[in-house]
Amino acid sequence: MKNELLRKNMTRGRQLSVVLVVLVSGLAVTSCSEDEKPDIPSIDDVESQLQKMTLREKVGQLFYVRPEVLDTTIHYGQTGGIDASTDDLTKIKLQAVNATMKGVNEKYPVGGVILYAHNIDYEAQLTAFISQIRALKGSPLLCIDEEGGRVARIGNNANFHVEKFESMDAIGKTGDAKNAYYCGNTIGTYLKKYGFDIDFAPVADVNTNPENIVIGKRAFSDDPAVAAQMVISYLQGLNDAHIVGCIKHFPGHGDTKADTHYGYAQSLKTWNEMVDCEMVTFKAGIQWGCQLIMTAHIGAPKVTGSDIPATMSSLILQDKLRKELGYQNIIITDAMEMGAITQQYTSAEATVGSIKAGVDIVLGPQNFIEAFDAVVKAVEDGTLTEQRIDESVRRILKLKKQITMQR
Repeated sequence: MKNELLRKNMTRGRQLSVVLVVLVSGLAVTSCSEDEKPDIPSIDDVESQLQKMTLREKVGQLFYVRPEVLDTTIHYGQTGGIDASTDDLTKIKLQAVNATMKGVNEKYPVGGVILYAHNIDYEAQLTAFISQIRALKGSPLLCIDEEGGRVARIGNNANFHVEKFESMDAIGKTGDAKNAYYCGNTIGTYLKKYGFDIDFAPVADVNTNPENIVIGKRAFSDDPAVAAQMVISYLQGLNDAHIVGCIKHFPGHGDTKADTHYGYAQSLKTWNEMVDCEMVTFKAGIQWGCQLIMTAHIGAPKVTGSDIPATMSSLILQDKLRKELGYQNIIITDAMEMGAITQQYTSAEATVGSIKAGVDIVLGPQNFIEAFDAVVKAVEDGTLTEQRIDESVRRILKLKKQITMQR
């Protein structure tokens, strides 16, 4: 990163409120002061809304999707693999809500919509598109992958004049967590301006494998203590801009060789080894109060005893993340259209399996209609209980109400 970017004025009022506290593990972490914590909707408000919802309305809240899946005239990725999908959608460039999407949405409400680079052209188009999406059934939240560096849908678009960042690795190498805060707050500020609610960032992976082809410089460091401090400072920066962050990819994609976009990948670490490395950043994020954790589609055979993706493992999501680490907020999958999932499971199998394992939000299923119908059927035939669906919807409604109160 250019030195001048790292010497930017770091004295914004809210930024000065970032306080470092020491965890038992000896890590420095940031935390909101009492008057900066977001307004939390009451349990009664959430419960009242939940009781009024139909099963289909509840199921819809579990899905955060590409806008293209609501246009059933679009067929992409039929040849298999993430490349086919990306290439097809880049050519299609869906950048506005059309009549077909509105019609499909009447039967298939959605809890959120994620926009990619090909959905975004210029400021006025993006503003109009987001306004149209907000009017869809399900009151979807607007999401994006805007990490900074090479994964920045807006930052890497020449039509948007926003500050760009070289990489999270470059920020980590400065050793100063204020730079991570500045990055998160800068990105959060322009995302808020354009109308987004959630940023699927920062990457909390620890980049320990030099052969890793998917994480690399997206991670802050190969040192978990450094990465943890940067992650929570970035989260605080987003939070102070009223954007919800999401740490990813649990239980850690930093010590893998393969890319889950294209197929199976695994970590051969034991759980104890993960606790000493990968879990350091996730524990810090959880203690800070992160509201979203994204799963990795990696296998962890020395933890689970099988090749099942973490996204579909109740041992990893329930026993480890919820019970052992104490995380109580939303678990969201990585995109379910990625090769690590689609090469092994149908959209129906993957979706129902991940919800059974403990996932709250299913992101980007390859076949949304199939996935949605499968969840409804699973409730109707007893494979999933409506009480299980309600558990996730409660978490989601709580977050949505909190975001709405901050708009």
